[in-house]
Amino acid sequence: MQAKNPIEQILDENNLDNIFLYDAENKPIEFEQVAVIPHDDSDLLYAILIPITPMQGVQEGEGVLFAIDEIKGSLDIVSDEETIDKVFTIYQQLLQEGE
Repeated sequence: MQAKNPIEQILDENNLDNIFLYDAENKPIEFEQVAVIPHDDSDLLYAILIPITPMQGVQEGEGVLFAIDEIKGSLDIVSDEETIDKVFTIYQQLLQEGE
């Protein structure tokens, strides 16, 4: 489907294509990328993705937060509420600064 792996796609500033990730049953889930957020308290970057393909536990239009570990080459869903709140606060601040 795509030449680059999902992390490369997410980190490519010129990427306009949707991201495809796979669930535990190896079924593709298509996501639209919203933002990549650095977090000063962590060595990780975070990506906000909105599933285009219906995803269990996620409402339509709701973003999902992923932690990007470039060293390990992993992309993991973040479920820790404190981290989610911190990253979305940073995202809101970046949006306000960009206005």
